[in-house]
Amino acid sequence: MSPGVSVNRTDVDDIHPCYEIDMVSYIVTNKPSSICVLLCIFLGSLSVVIVCGNLLIIISIVYFKQLHTSTNYLILSLAVADLLVGVLVFPLSMEFTVSACLYYQDLFCKVRESFDVTLSTASILNLCCISIDRYYAVCQPLTYRTKINVHVVVIMILVTWSISVLVAIGFIIAGLNHEKCKEKCYFYVLLANMLGPIFSFYLPVIIMLCIYLKIFLVALRQARRIQNTTKSGAAVSKMERKATKTLTIVMGVFLMCWLPFFLCFSFQLLDNVSVPVAVNELLNWLALSNSMLNPFIYAFFYSWFRSAFRIIITGKIFQGDFANTKLL
Repeated sequence: MSPGVSVNRTDVDDIHPCYEIDMVSYIVTNKPSSICVLLCIFLGSLSVVIVCGNLLIIISIVYFKQLHTSTNYLILSLAVADLLVGVLVFPLSMEFTVSACLYYQDLFCKVRESFDVTLSTASILNLCCISIDRYYAVCQPLTYRTKINVHVVVIMILVTWSISVLVAIGFIIAGLNHEKCKEKCYFYVLLANMLGPIFSFYLPVIIMLCIYLKIFLVALRQARRIQNTTKSGAAVSKMERKATKTLTIVMGVFLMCWLPFFLCFSFQLLDNVSVPVAVNELLNWLALSNSMLNPFIYAFFYSWFRSAFRIIITGKIFQGDFANTKLL
């Protein structure tokens, strides 16, 4: 943090572990403690894992022709968003930890925030698009290929990224207006800060919950039909457990990462509600870590992705043309 950044006296009791405040001048200075160094090393390691995991997905889908499907194009878009989170948002947020952004918003802080909001929203909306794709694949399999084709997927991806950029622009404009007019336009700033989370999180979550509930009910109904036909209770029980496990992991991990952050953000919009700086930042890192877990959830569960990863990691991809390889 650059020296000379002053804070209000009300912020003295809510100081980040990497900072210290001169109690006479109320100037914030950087505190290069061992905790801060370990924190940066840990976050840097997470960034590397995010980049490597999502890079494997991107290379697999682009290179292997077997993976050129509508569903995988949505996963590709998700991987690109998560990769950029690891490349841009994580390093910039690490700089945020040891910079003055917590107390003074300069150009760097606004750039960091725009990347954060855009890519995080894109990641969430891509997850929502994948759930829509899965709905048609499971609940309407006969019309799936006509309703979810490459052209439809491209439109979904373009809409996803466009909404993400618009949400980020809305946050930036709201922040600039709040700095200019202070209390005079507080209502409009509050409205913008409410609409952002609604379109970038709460609405997609409601859509995903409804879709996955519908998928789960359809899977149970199909399992009962198989049970009535084959009388194979063991096989049906296995199908039910697998469907339950998959949907639980998908929504459970997503909500575990993102729900605390957005609830905290929403509570802070209320009057006289403040959250400690350290808690707010911890929840932000927890939310961003979803980009690290997405490759495991949406790719590692599929055997053909695991086969593609083995070919890439072992270097076989450089030893010949494996683009038409049959992935098992």
